Amino acid sequence: MQYGPAVRRRRLGAELRALRDRAGLTSSQAAAKVGWHQSKVSRIETGRSGVKATDVRLLLDAYEVRDPHLGELLVALAGADDTGASGRHHWWKAYRDLLPAAYRDFISLEAQASWVRTLETSVVPGLLQTPAYARAITRAAVAGLPDEQVDALVEVRLARQDVLRAEPPLRLSVVLDEAVLRRSVGGPQVFAQQLARLREVTRLPQVRLQVLPFSSGEHVGLIGPFVILSFPTIADLDLVVLDHLTSSLYLERKEDLQAYAEAFNSLQEQALSPEESEAFIAGLSDGA
Repeated sequence: MQYGPAVRRRRLGAELRALRDRAGLTSSQAAAKVGWHQSKVSRIETGRSGVKATDVRLLLDAYEVRDPHLGELLVALAGADDTGASGRHHWWKAYRDLLPAAYRDFISLEAQASWVRTLETSVVPGLLQTPAYARAITRAAVAGLPDEQVDALVEVRLARQDVLRAEPPLRLSVVLDEAVLRRSVGGPQVFAQQLARLREVTRLPQVRLQVLPFSSGEHVGLIGPFVILSFPTIADLDLVVLDHLTSSLYLERKEDLQAYAEAFNSLQEQALSPEESEAFIAGLSDGA
């Protein structure tokens, strides 16, 4: 995975430095509290070296940070593979031997996000897939897997959807190219169930689903699907995720974030309204 670690390290370091300043500690005093050399604190704060999730926890304790959401976010940014992690945001640990590190990292960030914007041009987003649809997609994407591994990957996909039922729930904005709704994944019965699921989620208050019909012609989304993750505590940590067959690309520069945010806004303007989109899906369901 192309992860963009330098930008992420600098942002994480800047937030940790702000928390240290708020606690009224010098870098030397912070280092003494956690049993490190002062140079380690400096390297972390300037982004010159990576930091383990366990080290982030030590610093948060030293700075007496009591905001659990902020703590979880900073730990997630440090990495999704810390063995000491626990709680609802780290349920995927049970699947660590099955899931690639890139996927674990994405799940970790998704679990911390407050708002996800996604354009999909080929398949229904994972957060909205039915079990049967997810199974068909998994078999197509990873051929030759034993049934038990396919079942485990489907379980992961469905467990990710808990963010839509959390308190507060994830805010989700989706633009679906009409091609997604024309591809009969899994056969007629499976796809009919998936269309029904999409109609259900259009009624959730935190979900905005819009269909981009073929009649809209050319659009910026023809470049391919993307996901924008936004976080509740640190606004400038937004990320754009581009998926490829064997890796994911994370974009973190402000220019990239602005370009993709503007692209998503443009796609929403070209797409059908949420009400029109529900009616469009209902029409397809009646003919399925």
